Amino acid sequence: QGSQKRSNSTPETPRPKRAPSSHSPYRLFSPGSFSPSVTPSQKYSSRGGRGDIVASFGTIQSPAWHGHSGCAVKLFGCPKENLTKPYKFMFQKALDVREALAGRMEELGEVLRRHHGLDGFTSAGLPAQEPVAVLGQIGCDGNGKLNAKSVLLLGDREHSAGAQVPLDLSELPEYSLFPGQVVALEGTNSTGKRMVVSKLYEV
Repeated sequence: QGSQKRSNSTPETPRPKRAPSSHSPYRLFSPGSFSPSVTPSQKYSSRGGRGDIVASFGTIQSPAWHGHSGCAVKLFGCPKENLTKPYKFMFQKALDVREALAGRMEELGEVLRRHHGLDGFTSAGLPAQEPVAVLGQIGCDGNGKLNAKSVLLLGDREHSAGAQVPLDLSELPEYSLFPGQVVALEGTNSTGKRMVVSKLYEV
């Protein structure tokens, strides 16, 4: 018997694709075999019933709300901290954002210190053979997702001068952290390059 020559397939003359066999399992379990047949959707411009209620729950339909007159708004707190004029959101200067974040970290650190009765915080970048308490923010050492091996502590400005130190969380029975979280930790940092965390203070 003579050999059959296979047809060449080129972008100009593509080879016709073979239809799936009726005995193929993909045909039996395709999405079309399980999905019910639906009518094709109408065009967006020709749709009808715009604004109509198609489903409701309960007996109250479109309740009416009325306000009382004579209400007045009063600002509390320091006048410098209240917004008295419009401003462009996310147009703040980088230095102002840094000052606001540093101030917030100091406030949360003071809350953690009082809540757990800590004597004070030490620098996260200095070697410590004995367990010490440090304050800072959770960070990541790269652009990837935060995991147990990529956790950094970005120390506060007052005690740690913004020093960064990797964290070893292997001694903690459980923890839940996210980037930017303000935490107080207790641990040892024998070499000054990695802190082994033994306790995580939370509110």
